[in-house]
Amino acid sequence: MFKQLTQAQLDPILSLSIAYRADDREDKMDLGIGVYKNSQGETPIMQAVQQAQQQVLATQTTKSYVGLAGSEVFNQSMMDLLLGGTSAHSRAAAVQTPGASGALRMLADLMRLAQPDTTVWLTNPSYVNHKPVMEAAGLTVKYYPYFDHATKQVNSDAMLAELAKAGPKDVVLLHGCCHNPTGADISFTDWQAVTALANNNGFLPFVDIAYLGFGDGLEQDGAGLKYMADNVEEMIVAASCSKNFGLYRERTGAAIVISDSLPEAQKAKGRILQLARASYTMPPDHGAALVATILTDDALTATWKQELDQMHKRLLSLRSGLTKAVRAQGSDAFNFIEQHKGMFSVTGLSSEQIERLRAEYGIYAVGDGRINIAGLQEQQLDYLANALITVTK
Repeated sequence: MFKQLTQAQLDPILSLSIAYRADDREDKMDLGIGVYKNSQGETPIMQAVQQAQQQVLATQTTKSYVGLAGSEVFNQSMMDLLLGGTSAHSRAAAVQTPGASGALRMLADLMRLAQPDTTVWLTNPSYVNHKPVMEAAGLTVKYYPYFDHATKQVNSDAMLAELAKAGPKDVVLLHGCCHNPTGADISFTDWQAVTALANNNGFLPFVDIAYLGFGDGLEQDGAGLKYMADNVEEMIVAASCSKNFGLYRERTGAAIVISDSLPEAQKAKGRILQLARASYTMPPDHGAALVATILTDDALTATWKQELDQMHKRLLSLRSGLTKAVRAQGSDAFNFIEQHKGMFSVTGLSSEQIERLRAEYGIYAVGDGRINIAGLQEQQLDYLANALITVTK
């Protein structure tokens, strides 16, 4: 049986980590894998998470199954966090999933079940896993204009003109904030315009929010999602706790369905649970237990928000520091990096220039030119700036 299989293609991002670990250069730099690192180059456990972990370990009495929906306290806490203060909060239902990728797949399977001929529209470019997950569920994928490679910003006019063609059998996937891979975010005015198109044309908005708090802060990053949820009848959301809670390996995510009434949302939730039963059955407990503990404890919530704000401000400082370092070496070609949001920026470097970064400087970045700003250390800024200027001459 297995001799008939062809060799699988290596994941373009995860394979970078393998090559990076095998590199013995002391000044090597991993700007490929999407994880936050502190000034020491470590991905730390947040203090709020450490304190929540102590509470969970002290009070947990069983390792029995948590159920198909996972932790309902977690589910409610995620809806409070993302939809609090909106009309959607009272007509939404959530399911805990194995990371946001699990949420993407469950929601894709739900769309396939509800409307088999659904087309999902993705930003061009989009998160590398969006297309394979949607296609694995049997959905058609289409791209809409998003990133202007000349300005390194969102081409709102082209985006809205294309989305005006989407109709009732279409789903439009938006990045909630901190667009992956480009770092270029739509404006609040764009959120309003897409919401109006959804209501006029009948397409379903689908928001993937994986970096809440990493762009302009917790409230600002969620403003577009909340506006849309408040003003459409139906919407779906995939949420991740990997970045803003630092729970990467715990695979903690949520799939949220918003409908015109709570019974309709609960009906959709029931279908997701059926789909989960035929897949992973039940999500892991630990990460969700930590998030639920943090978000239901005022002191821990305050600690978490403070830590998240510090991470957000450090990202802003790294962006500013890198652009200043490049300018100090005689170039203003990378000023756009300071305007981008979150962990990533698309640099505009060609695959050949990316290969030169790795071969000559030990700097590992994705072939499409994306770099992970959150993987930088302050003492590396001048080195990276010199490398960027050299390979683009």
